[in-house]
Amino acid sequence: VQLQASGGGLVQAGGSLTLSCSASGRTSSDYAMAWFRQAPGKEREFVGGVTWSGGYTTVADSVKGRFTISRDNDKNTVYLLMNSLRTEDTAVYYCAAGDSIEYDYRRYDYWGQGTQVTVSS
Repeated sequence: VQLQASGGGLVQAGGSLTLSCSASGRTSSDYAMAWFRQAPGKEREFVGGVTWSGGYTTVADSVKGRFTISRDNDKNTVYLLMNSLRTEDTAVYYCAAGDSIEYDYRRYDYWGQGTQVTVSS
């Protein structure tokens, strides 16, 4: 599976962005999908995940109520809608595919290249 993340950019605090992760290759709908982020000097952290069917989603406590993860298997795309962005959300955001939703980034088999999100004050 090849993953391509897009949609990052520069936004002011309080603003919104939607990230997309397009999948190709082996049927992406076979996999759970997740978003992680990594800020400079910090470990990669779980942001949100969605099961292969889209029937179950979960997000990290730090983004709960602000971020929403969803998928469209017809388009082989996973989305991360980010509202009420804060400066601490600044990071490189990565999408990943694996057998199930895992909070440990090392449990994922496939990764996109990352997209930079910068939130200014």
